[in-house]
Amino acid sequence: MHKTSVTRKGQTVVPAPIRKRFNIKANSKLVWSTDGKVIEVIPIPPNPVKALRGFSEKHPLRPALLRKRREDKTLE
Repeated sequence: MHKTSVTRKGQTVVPAPIRKRFNIKANSKLVWSTDGKVIEVIPIPPNPVKALRGFSEKHPLRPALLRKRREDKTLE
């Protein structure tokens, strides 16, 4: 378990072991979601569509990855 603090601006640090494990680097995108009790932070790969190859239709990351891809497309 890792603990971090939140600054007055709402910023926090992703602990180094987690950054390394999930390859989170500068400018990486993260999706934050909650069910009202638990907060999930999901790293979004640079190419979400490529990352989905081999994922089942019911994989928990699939909706977040597809949503992020659609958002990126609207910015292009």
